[in-house]
Amino acid sequence: MVFNTGMVGYPESMTDPSYKGQILAFTYPLIGNYGVPSKTENFESDRIQVRGIVTGRMMGDHSHHEAHGSLEALMKGEGVTGISGVDTRELTKHLRSRGTMLGRIVIKEDLDSEFRVSDPNAIDLVGEVSIKAPCELGKGNHGPEVLVIDCGCKRGIIKELLDRGCRVHLTPYNVMPTGQGYDGVMISNGPGDPSLLKDTIDNVKMLLDAEVPVAGICLGCQIMALAAGARTYKLKFGHRSQNQPCMETSSRQCVITSQNHGYAVDEGSMPEGWSVWYRNLNDGTIEGIRNERGDAFALQFHPEARPGPTDSLRFFDRFMEAMSDG
Repeated sequence: MVFNTGMVGYPESMTDPSYKGQILAFTYPLIGNYGVPSKTENFESDRIQVRGIVTGRMMGDHSHHEAHGSLEALMKGEGVTGISGVDTRELTKHLRSRGTMLGRIVIKEDLDSEFRVSDPNAIDLVGEVSIKAPCELGKGNHGPEVLVIDCGCKRGIIKELLDRGCRVHLTPYNVMPTGQGYDGVMISNGPGDPSLLKDTIDNVKMLLDAEVPVAGICLGCQIMALAAGARTYKLKFGHRSQNQPCMETSSRQCVITSQNHGYAVDEGSMPEGWSVWYRNLNDGTIEGIRNERGDAFALQFHPEARPGPTDSLRFFDRFMEAMSDG
């Protein structure tokens, strides 16, 4: 059971693969008021990824001129559960004080029956959202060849790479393609506990040793840290919003960021040759790491936003520069 404090962007949040296996509560009281857009425009995957949503008020009518339908109709069509009429701000205060916990949505008749709730972190959530076979995107582009390790990659990340002329080679999270050189590697976002992804971590270790430019986003940041020798830990209630302030440690420049993660990198375990790149200004946790060579770097937040501010799009330009330098 997790919460998101954003005021807009429920279609993007609900279709974000990083939410796989979670019930999402929205603190903003009106959800569904502008309907849902086309799946090809504002969805971050091909379907709703959350297990259910909790809202203060679900709006049956929608008013946006580009809406393709209502949120309620979409949820019914995909078999996704929701509950309305809940004081989600009070629920959020409860989760903030006690920490993220398991939850369930049941109908009244089932309240007295036994109902076992399984821990989603014990399931291979990444395996459920990663592609099953390698594929290539942007075949007509003439820019760098980028390998994207798909742990549940948002469409927004792919779009930023394609818009910069990259040819993107998507690979399943636990498969390391051989026989082809890449100009750079991107480790995507995704759901669940990063320490469970043993094959992915081992593959990234080899990539770091190969000195090819490697970048990571969200879960990709945690995987990179584990591959470098650091540890990760579960946050009390995670960061899920579009308004998290973070500071770059060298320039002390502040950016407002979009975030969706429940784990963080343990600063005390950072190995030699690595440093903190960004820090969260609310709780001081690590929001970015980089190595001394400058060819491996990652952000815990989402520079592609969708939804959220675009303060950090420069991250993709930095990745392009690293591939060019290589």
